[in-house]
Amino acid sequence: MTEAVLPRPSWWRLAGDAFLRRREASVLVVALGLVVYFQASTPIFLTTDNLRNIAQATAPTAIVAVGIVFLLVSGEIDISVGMVAALAPYLMHYAIDFYHVPAVPAILLSLAIAAGIGLINGLITTRLRVPSFVTTLGMFYLLYGVLLTTSHAYPVAVPEAVKGSLQTWLGAGDWASLSWCLLVVAIFHIVLTRTRWGLHTISVGGNLLGATEAGIRANRIKVGNFMLVSVFGAFAGLMEAFRINSIDPNIGGGTRITFTAIAAAVIGGTALAGGSGTVIGALIGMTVLAMLQNGFNLLGISANPFFLIQGAAILVSMIANQYLSRLRRTGRV
Repeated sequence: MTEAVLPRPSWWRLAGDAFLRRREASVLVVALGLVVYFQASTPIFLTTDNLRNIAQATAPTAIVAVGIVFLLVSGEIDISVGMVAALAPYLMHYAIDFYHVPAVPAILLSLAIAAGIGLINGLITTRLRVPSFVTTLGMFYLLYGVLLTTSHAYPVAVPEAVKGSLQTWLGAGDWASLSWCLLVVAIFHIVLTRTRWGLHTISVGGNLLGATEAGIRANRIKVGNFMLVSVFGAFAGLMEAFRINSIDPNIGGGTRITFTAIAAAVIGGTALAGGSGTVIGALIGMTVLAMLQNGFNLLGISANPFFLIQGAAILVSMIANQYLSRLRRTGRV
């Protein structure tokens, strides 16, 4: 008696299954759909000038979203990063204009202080067992108070010491912010998926007890990721200041850059519960949000519905991610 030979799946079925296994799959389809729709609606969409506008809107928040991915994957969250982004350019300004620190050391000093803020957030969360939402909520208001008190809520010009090639290289150039963004995404995609730090981050967020029993220093992983997101927030704030040639206390819109980065991470396939996430997905998620806002502007649609669509996108992406996760667990994709 001969055994029945099952037909081999076609190549397109295998490719489709492999695509669906990727966490970035659904948001990539949405991104491509938006490109087709907006280009069909207005031929301006894919022009060089408009693509540059989308890139400049995407890059700084996408860099913050990379740090948010690491923090969410490890099971924590930071809602103070928007204030770090607003404060960092002022720290550079104070160092250069008040204490005559050279430009590059002043920039590095602002990034170091941002890392210290992340360190404080991480230690309070891990050592004192304060939920990270509460820790970073308190830090948000603390930094907001420091920012408004020291700046008197007035914008200032970018220091003369950083103008020129340094300013162009760090954000004022047409494609500078996108170049930095792609570099950060490429490096930290590898870190998350191919290095011990990334694998430990996933383990801590997915099963804290199991990771601890396996010898992973969970607190160190979480503290490191808090520092990472704060440094990225500061870097994004500096880039925006260099791009607009002004240091504004409202840069990032307070909580806007924070929640937009979180939205980009979630839409891109990162689980809020921790244990899984994708850096590339966060970049695509942020690109989707930037294209939506840009496309609305080109079509003359009121900006008011944008947040409605952003909220709906978060809900739909979470539902889709949960559904695809169940399919992956059952081996159906």
